[in-house]
Amino acid sequence: MSSSELISGMSTDELLPLLDSDPTLFLLDVREPDEVSDWHIRGAYNIPLDQLASRVAEVPANGRIVVICAKGTRARQGAEILADQAISSAVLEGGMGSWTSTYDQVTDDFGEARVVQIRRRGKGCLSYVVGAEANCVVIDPSLDLDQYLGTAARCGWTITHVLDTHLHADHISGARALVGATGAVLMLSPADPFLFDFEPLSDGLVIELAPGVHLSVSAVSVPGHTEGSTMYQLDGLAIFTGDTLFLESVGRPDLAEQAEPFAHHLYWSLHERVLTQSDEIMVFPAHFGAGVEVRGDQFVSRRLGSLRTTLDALKLNENDFVAWAVANVKDRPPNYQRIVRINSGQESVTAESAEVEMGPNRCAIA
Repeated sequence: MSSSELISGMSTDELLPLLDSDPTLFLLDVREPDEVSDWHIRGAYNIPLDQLASRVAEVPANGRIVVICAKGTRARQGAEILADQAISSAVLEGGMGSWTSTYDQVTDDFGEARVVQIRRRGKGCLSYVVGAEANCVVIDPSLDLDQYLGTAARCGWTITHVLDTHLHADHISGARALVGATGAVLMLSPADPFLFDFEPLSDGLVIELAPGVHLSVSAVSVPGHTEGSTMYQLDGLAIFTGDTLFLESVGRPDLAEQAEPFAHHLYWSLHERVLTQSDEIMVFPAHFGAGVEVRGDQFVSRRLGSLRTTLDALKLNENDFVAWAVANVKDRPPNYQRIVRINSGQESVTAESAEVEMGPNRCAIA
């Protein structure tokens, strides 16, 4: 068999189901170690391209090998090195650049409502379509509007409201574009500095999804990550916590250059607004980090009671929490200042905007 016959291509959409189903899958990332430590696909094995020829014995000869780099060029060169040793592999098409815009979904019913979690795997972004009968709301949409328009169409829903949990700093919000495509009402907190028209959220605001059905999405202010951070509650069954509470940590308070006062606000929000909820309520965050396992058939979500006992940050008193939060914030999201300018309306979204949000989300305290 020729070298070229040992090399194939694989799209990120083809890769997704294999992450759960193929025990022989071997993800070989040939980028430099600092690139991989910064942002990678969970479970990837790193051998830099310039070391691959001398370390080829570390690559299983019989597994399904997928070679990964930033955009595909180095991965192709890595696959050629493997082919010279009669090892077949697939090049991940578009590399991490394509992985950042790869989506999947999980759906389940909560009472009279249905929740669709839309996961943007490479960015760790989570958004939601929550519907009942003929109507739905969308929470924290990304720019790929087809994810939300297609979901609503398949479920027979009309998108009536679009909500962001806060002014995002790690990815570009699709909220305004989705409102433009659907005519839905855009609702945001006036405590964040948005410069365009929207309907202001207020504490306790209720959006009814279905007439005659006891179902609502209620807004509750939870300042700390940003001053306008908002949590949405679904009838005592689920909370959509934005960047206030994650499965692995809590939101960072430093992106507005006011880490200490915002950390105090975050502590109050967690203890007075979030942790007062039932242990049985399901927590749906806006992001997940590299340490969170994501499976194709399961929500990225946990019961609040589980987080209450496993997250050490939730056990601290206020002074210790603030000291911990201020001391442990690290690298900020790439291009976060420009992303904030775009999301607040200071800059326009352009065809090149997707390049601005490349890279990991870093909205949690490490």
